Amino acid sequence: MIEHELLFLGLLMEGPKHGYEIKRQIEEELFPFVGLKIKSIYYPLRKMEHLGLINKDVGREGKWPEKYVYSITAKGKKIFDHLITESFISIERPYFSLDLSLYFLDYVDKKIAQRRLRARVIFLKRIKRDLENLKKASKSPKKHLAIILAHDVELVDAEISSISKLIELLN
Repeated sequence: MIEHELLFLGLLMEGPKHGYEIKRQIEEELFPFVGLKIKSIYYPLRKMEHLGLINKDVGREGKWPEKYVYSITAKGKKIFDHLITESFISIERPYFSLDLSLYFLDYVDKKIAQRRLRARVIFLKRIKRDLENLKKASKSPKKHLAIILAHDVELVDAEISSISKLIELLN
């Protein structure tokens, strides 16, 4: 839930938002960059409202149904500052599904392993191409999104390099 709290509070740091606006921003702007997908935005918003991190105001325009507008509270800003600081200094070892397969590599025919690893490299190169295309196509004025993409491309490059070396070792 910490990532979700950081996500929602960070979006509300920009200013008050309707629930639909929050959902749209997550799906259209953030998901392509950070991969966080939220099934429902209303449960975490309700929970943060209960904790006093955000306020929910009800508004109505003309004959349209009521809309809820969410805004961050002073307590929410304090929690956001804490969460963002923790996020910057938190270092966890990344785990890849491949790691488990590599552990049992001795039980796999080397030719089959090489073929599967080559397929993985092809897939990783597609991911890299998609990230680079996303970077080129991004019209967002937010510089930090380009930083995220550059970081992701470097990580994919590192995995391509590592897998390529492993394929050579299996010869």
